[in-house]
Amino acid sequence: MTTIKIAGVPEHFNLPWHLAIENNEFQANNIDLQWTDVPEGTGKMCQMLRSGETDIAVILTEGVVKDIVAGNPSKIVQVYVDSPLIWGIHVAAKSPYKTIADLENTKCAISRVGSGSQLMAYVNAGNQNWNTDHLQFEIINTIDGAVEALTAGTADYFMWERFMTKPLVDKGVFRRVGDCPTPWPCFVIAVGEEILEQHPKVIKTILDTINKKTKSFKNIPNIEEALATKYHQKTVDIQEWMALTTWSQNPLSKNLLNNVQNQLFQLKIIDKIGTFEEIVKTL
Repeated sequence: MTTIKIAGVPEHFNLPWHLAIENNEFQANNIDLQWTDVPEGTGKMCQMLRSGETDIAVILTEGVVKDIVAGNPSKIVQVYVDSPLIWGIHVAAKSPYKTIADLENTKCAISRVGSGSQLMAYVNAGNQNWNTDHLQFEIINTIDGAVEALTAGTADYFMWERFMTKPLVDKGVFRRVGDCPTPWPCFVIAVGEEILEQHPKVIKTILDTINKKTKSFKNIPNIEEALATKYHQKTVDIQEWMALTTWSQNPLSKNLLNNVQNQLFQLKIIDKIGTFEEIVKTL
């Protein structure tokens, strides 16, 4: 039995992994896949890949590309979710801000430096033609930290996956002023180089197993109700999310990587463009 550590956010995108682990689908191939939930998100998972705290991360595309270019010894082995991530732009329910335009030159709550919540603040600023040099950030670690910061007024807005944040909107804690979809597929699977060199066949088996799961995921009986219950969502919201979400079983292409890197470079999120070979490993 080979033990492999994997990390991902505690969100609905990752239910296929949990179901496959619960059904012993990895164990059937002599793999003990040990999952860790990381509510802090991509910035934290990049640290975990660097330190060897995790072998695999199911991680935001833009965040891991940025960190690999900055020296993270990992490779992207596959796209996991092909559709964009729809980031809701949220303010406190009683905030005076009514539109995205109102948020120019205000302070953005982010989970940590290098997180998706920070990188997407740059993407949003680019979309709005704001001067990205004027962006201000407040580190809040988790969504609970964002609730505290926005309610207390130490930050003005917070960008997070729209559907996972909707219960807070429904409760009247946050108000959503707009959306900002990622201009690329949202999640990829990244693996530390050391593990890739030591266990390429094991990693390939893990990918084959999860790909089989994601291909059939939408056809699992009562899956929408199961998702709604597990992630405290309304079934109608899960139905909308499922209709918008497409899982992938394909490697990251050169064209797609170029598109991501070019946009990150234009937004000054990265200061150099990495090569395909430095960032991607196709198994």
